[in-house]
Amino acid sequence: MSYHIISVGDPVCSLSWQKGRMICTSPAGTRSIPMEDVASIIITSFKADISSSLLLEAGKNGVSLIFCEHFKPISMLLPANRSSDTKLTRAQISISAQLRKRLWEKTINAKCMNQANVLRTLWPQEKDIPAKMEVLAQGHSSSKEAECARLFWKIYGAELMRNEKFTRGRKEGGLNNLLNYAYAVLLSSTLQKLLGVGIDPTFGIGHLMRENATPLAYDLMEPFRPFFDMQVAAWVKSRRDGENVYEVERDYKAFIIPKLAEKIVYEGVSMEMQQALESVIRSFRKALLEQQSGLYEPWRSMNTKWAGS
Repeated sequence: MSYHIISVGDPVCSLSWQKGRMICTSPAGTRSIPMEDVASIIITSFKADISSSLLLEAGKNGVSLIFCEHFKPISMLLPANRSSDTKLTRAQISISAQLRKRLWEKTINAKCMNQANVLRTLWPQEKDIPAKMEVLAQGHSSSKEAECARLFWKIYGAELMRNEKFTRGRKEGGLNNLLNYAYAVLLSSTLQKLLGVGIDPTFGIGHLMRENATPLAYDLMEPFRPFFDMQVAAWVKSRRDGENVYEVERDYKAFIIPKLAEKIVYEGVSMEMQQALESVIRSFRKALLEQQSGLYEPWRSMNTKWAGS
């Protein structure tokens, strides 16, 4: 049926094939799954031995293998017959301007609503700003993303930087260090899921295409950024009186990465955050193939109880 994306993250393991099943053996034990149920295999392991028989069977079953370094996809092995399966690629290339606009608007609406929910949860006394952001999200202003971002960072930065001036940016330092690392973890997972379901991340719907860039990953991760904004806020508040609170150290990395497995609610179902991300991407894939924006359902946090809230 080819619907499982298998993530292999054991530090040391071996992957093989036997009697129609993929076998993963590591110090933690041996696990297996029917190859016919696998859509792709994502390998983040530091050292994985892979048998040639598994590679052959993966090719026969249309299974791709994605190899990652520091959780970021570096290389991808595709079945030879994947080159003749061009329906999804054609759908991405030929997407209409109207459909692209509708898909992007749904994405940004969800992001703005999620940002408003973060502020309402963390600082319930701030009632006016979240309400204004929700109005913006439901409107049709072409600048809604920028307007919501300005309102969001004004409160978020002031509260977590002890009322010091905060400017959101990749190279601004301070709180940005924590945010940038969290977003890198999110980007890596988004890329893994996109490649896992066969979507080319170079064809974006909102971010501009640039050389060596993956704009679609940046597009579809947008509604999940507030999830990590909440995690970063929890970290800062727990380390309020400590030194180097804004430094990306080992403890912070150990705090952020497991958040991919934290439970959230997507379409009324409780699941791990990374599973919700995959579900969103699968809905986007359906929308592309059917050319119907209604099939795409970005994540909204309104029914999720934030950890630590």
